[in-house]
Amino acid sequence: MCGIVGYVGHREVVPLLVDGLQKLEYRGYDSAGVVVVRDGELETVRAEGKLERLKESLTGHSLAGSHGLGHTRWATHGPPLERNAHPIVDSKNRIALIHNGIIENFLAIKHRLQEAGWSFTSDTDTEVIANLISSLLDEGDLRSAVRQTCRQLEGMYAFAAVSQSTREIVVARRGPPLLLGLGEGEHFLASDPAALLAYTRQVIFLENGDVARLTADGYEITNLDGSALERTVQRLNWDPVQIEKGGYKHFMLKEIHEQPQALQDTLAARVDFELARVGFEHFSIPVEELAAVRRIHLLACGTSWHAALVGKFMLEELARIPVEVDYGSEYRYRDPIVDESVLAIGVSQSGETADTLAAMEIARERGARLVAICNVVGSQATRFSDGTIYTHAGPEIGVASTKAFTTQLEALYLLGLFLRQARGGDLEHDLLEALAHVPQAVAEALEQEKHIAQIGRRYHRVSDFLYLGRGINYPIALEGALKLKEISYIHAEGYPAGEMKHGPIALIDDDLPVVAIATGDRVAEKVRSNMQQVKARDGKVIAVTDRDPADLEGVADEVIPVPRVPHLLQPIVNVIPMQLLAYYVGVRRGCDVDQPRNLAKSVTVE
Repeated sequence: MCGIVGYVGHREVVPLLVDGLQKLEYRGYDSAGVVVVRDGELETVRAEGKLERLKESLTGHSLAGSHGLGHTRWATHGPPLERNAHPIVDSKNRIALIHNGIIENFLAIKHRLQEAGWSFTSDTDTEVIANLISSLLDEGDLRSAVRQTCRQLEGMYAFAAVSQSTREIVVARRGPPLLLGLGEGEHFLASDPAALLAYTRQVIFLENGDVARLTADGYEITNLDGSALERTVQRLNWDPVQIEKGGYKHFMLKEIHEQPQALQDTLAARVDFELARVGFEHFSIPVEELAAVRRIHLLACGTSWHAALVGKFMLEELARIPVEVDYGSEYRYRDPIVDESVLAIGVSQSGETADTLAAMEIARERGARLVAICNVVGSQATRFSDGTIYTHAGPEIGVASTKAFTTQLEALYLLGLFLRQARGGDLEHDLLEALAHVPQAVAEALEQEKHIAQIGRRYHRVSDFLYLGRGINYPIALEGALKLKEISYIHAEGYPAGEMKHGPIALIDDDLPVVAIATGDRVAEKVRSNMQQVKARDGKVIAVTDRDPADLEGVADEVIPVPRVPHLLQPIVNVIPMQLLAYYVGVRRGCDVDQPRNLAKSVTVE
């Protein structure tokens, strides 16, 4: 949710930076700051909380100049304290840096820099970037130091740096969005066009691997090797609705693309990577009670129920506690076995889903402790729960849930780690490092968009789809089928791949596309066997796989590659092609993908 704004030119920079940050307030943040370069000095003002706090701090400073950066931060590494707010200045006071993203290998780089004498005053991964760039300044200029730094970073980032000694801004992108705004005798930088539209409509959207240098007189873009790049200058003629959609044709597509950022935000200072600890800010259940939990009931409806099914795998493997998953609408009308040893977890995007709330109430009346996994602050589910894990997905306008679903999966994984920790288990670093890599893996999966759009064009006229998955990916088959039904009105069914012979195989012919999820090492070969059975009956196979596509030659008509991550997190990556396929099939069929017929965003009645 972090916001980036930068400027170099002839205007007074502080009012411009604050105005740009105000345009980005909708993204959510917990601290803010600005830096101005003046007379060879880096002058920074930072504040916890909202922009009003920053404005109050600025009134006490004579901060003036025409070259600087502004930032609103949503904490990922370290709590939302002033020392962790951006801009971050290196330990030699030579550069200031603002940054969106997660650096996966920051600990290794930090330890190396500490051994070389560099000091750290924040808890952030951003300070690692600042010190690393500064350590390389003696070997060249700021831009070459940034390029060398980027070659050492693992993860996703969009950052901007200014130096005390030069009148320039150097930026780099790999993952989170970043764009340049072009003017006469001035140039701008932002993470979202909304921050720039009052000043310029001429923009360049940077691509992954780009490094750009901005001065008042011009700009240059290179790759990490220093080779010059040409990027298209676009003119934004956006009306207010287009601004709200961020330039995407539909809210659904915008929200699909927001998932790397939403997943990063859901980490939101909950993981201490150095100490290998997980914590939640809205959690009042004592550790000794969590250690005494003997059973978990996951309660949800619709897409959230699919998240709960994945959560069962996560919680059982990480915390070693038996888990039951119930539809809220079924749980409330049976006689569930609940007592004080049960932890009941309600999963709801809105926190107002009537059936889920009723199920949670029943569990509480019988002695269970309640936890809500929810995207809406202050919703009913959060008000009567003993603990809440907010998903921080941000507003989700499209009726069919996308980013709320993937952040629910991440929240459930975090909860599994939290319970493991409460029960005395170790949180091995690889469990946390894998989590840090997920936003980038999702960004890589989104790179298949054009390929998936072509698949949607080829199959949009069919009347039925079958989705197959095994183990932890069976719920993703269910979710893929649900998305297609919601968005395109095509009948679709999700099924456990191992059960295909027990009925669905009778449906297979050359008119039935079968989407098969074949990832990981545990069951991928089993799913490959299922695909061969489909092909033997002339069915069309669309395979989602983390293997070499050549391995599926002859058994798949279409292959959608996805990055490989540890198996408990793989569903977060695997659902991305499902969302994009549903979207492009729906668009091709002329459906209203943002507001499908007969559906509501929050089902607040039975």
